[in-house]
Amino acid sequence: MKKFLFPAVLSLAAAVTLNAAVVATVDGDAINDSDISALLSAAMPGFDASKLQPNEKKRIIDDLINRKLLLKDAKATGIEKDVDYIKAVKAAQEGIAVELYMRKLFDGIKVSDSDLRDFYNKNKASMNQPAQARARHILVEDEKTANDIIAQLKNLKGEALTKKFAELASQKSIDKGSAAHGGELGWFGQSQMVKPFADAAFSMANGTVSTKPVKTQFGYHVILKEDGKAAGTVSFEQAKPEIEQAVKMEKFQAAVRQKSEALRQKAKIEYK
Repeated sequence: MKKFLFPAVLSLAAAVTLNAAVVATVDGDAINDSDISALLSAAMPGFDASKLQPNEKKRIIDDLINRKLLLKDAKATGIEKDVDYIKAVKAAQEGIAVELYMRKLFDGIKVSDSDLRDFYNKNKASMNQPAQARARHILVEDEKTANDIIAQLKNLKGEALTKKFAELASQKSIDKGSAAHGGELGWFGQSQMVKPFADAAFSMANGTVSTKPVKTQFGYHVILKEDGKAAGTVSFEQAKPEIEQAVKMEKFQAAVRQKSEALRQKAKIEYK
């Protein structure tokens, strides 16, 4: 499916609170999980803070501790009375005011089902979804280990196969990212995987395990093909959430232009 790219006009986002648990204190001033989430939201929008590894979380907490200490020292120097500080605060306040104002305008935009269907019909030709596969894999370093795993999975089917595969993936796969989820890779297109892996996965029947190890530059893979989707046009219902955002954004941009023009007509504007 063709992706719609929306303008980043609503950049102000509230941080996701992670139970607001205290992770450290600095001279009695608490640092919470929500502070971690806020920092990540600014640096990596959309990243799930709950997926941080312990060492990564520790580094972020240390950064937050340093910020607290630097802030305390900055205030002690009287920075809040500095002219540049006062100008910066004013600029930030004005920016926040505009952001919140724009967000309220956006939230007030309504779209009808007929608006969405009109957009879908006009753009249907571009809403093509390539063939996809959903699979799990176990990645090992040598062919013998891969064949031993295949032998352990032989004759298993359905839920029993998935359960055993997930167990072996967590124990033996050197791809630790997917191993933590039973080897799950989710849905992917053929071009998203290296060719030997993709060729094998897309040629397999749903609910089957590769009969021989699949060799790539990463090692030897044992693949469980869970499901597949043929290429085709995305249905209206599938595309509806994304279309709704696109149509809403179009209406929002038009509303902003209209509002700006009305305000300009009332204002005394002089170019100098």
